[in-house]
Amino acid sequence: MIPRRLILGLCAVLSAGPVAAQTRTVAVTFDDLPYQASAEALCDPVQAMALTRDFLAMLEPLDSHATAFVNTGKVCEAEAGTLLPEILNAWLDAGIDLGNHTANHVNIHQITPEAYLADTDAGAPALRAVLEARGRTLRYFRHPYLFTGDTQEKHDAIAAGLAGRGYVIAPVTIDNVDWMFADVYRKAGQLGDDALKQRVGQAYLAFMATVLDHFEPYSAEITGGREPAQVLLLHANSLNLDWYPQIDALYRARGYSFVSLDQALTDPIYAHPDTYVRRNGISWLHRWTQTDGKPIRWEPDPPAWIVAANAGTVEDLAAAVAAGTVAP
Repeated sequence: MIPRRLILGLCAVLSAGPVAAQTRTVAVTFDDLPYQASAEALCDPVQAMALTRDFLAMLEPLDSHATAFVNTGKVCEAEAGTLLPEILNAWLDAGIDLGNHTANHVNIHQITPEAYLADTDAGAPALRAVLEARGRTLRYFRHPYLFTGDTQEKHDAIAAGLAGRGYVIAPVTIDNVDWMFADVYRKAGQLGDDALKQRVGQAYLAFMATVLDHFEPYSAEITGGREPAQVLLLHANSLNLDWYPQIDALYRARGYSFVSLDQALTDPIYAHPDTYVRRNGISWLHRWTQTDGKPIRWEPDPPAWIVAANAGTVEDLAAAVAAGTVAP
């Protein structure tokens, strides 16, 4: 791991310009709980709880006020009755709220709205049980892939079904495709290449700064000059286990304070209409921009070598490293 003094120094370099006079706020969210790991790991109580405890231990000193979204179907049926509640309670014990991300991370483009809502319902009982045991309610829903429907009919049926179930949609304003970097990071780990893991992590941190350079002024355009409370999408995985503290430091260096999703959604921007209907899952900043009849200004693409490594196999990555074609 990088020493903290170097992390802060790097974040200062990556921070673009002076911190805005206004107070910047961000709600961080982690998708795909229990963890982005193999099915075998998530059905082994020892491995699954080790992954959970390590991730929560990383978060504990950061005071990030996070909210996490769960695919309850990731835990195999044989262990779901005991292991899943143990995992969910560990997150709640850490002060992190939980929301529904469907049971099996379903893709609305491949199924009917009825099947999508059925999988949403399948994800609810385990979540509702642990929350209600603490006097709390299951409120939040996040769409897998941020897909909200590729036709007006699907979009409207899903929106109505979720509203009828009492869900509050958890939007996203900042998405830096951390899942792509995480895939390459896992591949580097499989190769036992710690130097490559370091390069992936550094690229991830630098790309987050680039994404913020884009989204900060872009979001202010939508709100008439004021940067709204942001909602950041990340995932529970090995990349963020090792590198989220640096992401946290980067945000703080740019003048952000971390708030809960509840607090962020009190910003008036989240009442903005959203009429976006397409196949891709995108930031709500883009959705609101198109709703307003303005052209979307897309965020930068990830580094080409990360895109290529994500698309290829572990063997492809090993060959690229041997050939010296993986970018520093």
